[in-house]
Amino acid sequence: MIKPTPNPPKPAPRSPRKTLDEQKLDKAAQKALDHYLKPNAGKPDKTPRQLDYFIVAPDADPEGLLAHTYETFCSVSTLILDLSEDLEGAPRNLALAIHQMGEMGVLLLEKLMDGEAKVQR
Repeated sequence: MIKPTPNPPKPAPRSPRKTLDEQKLDKAAQKALDHYLKPNAGKPDKTPRQLDYFIVAPDADPEGLLAHTYETFCSVSTLILDLSEDLEGAPRNLALAIHQMGEMGVLLLEKLMDGEAKVQR
């Protein structure tokens, strides 16, 4: 019986040196993935001190911290109120909501500062 197609050619025997080592391939693939997906892989992590942009002095006076926090809240509240005057609609409502939250923070700080004043007497 004649076959309509010939037999496929037999593959040439591979040299043992040219075979790919799966373990080496996996290691190379992992290294490539780490290079692109984990840029800091293999590098030592930065210490927390290097990541701090703003830090509160450990020996800061609590009363002074309260005063600065109060002034910051008051400034933010004033700025957002001024901003809301130039806005209309939903952005204005959002700015006024932020202002109200700032005012609540101011009230909480005032209460805390009153409690600190009573303790120091």
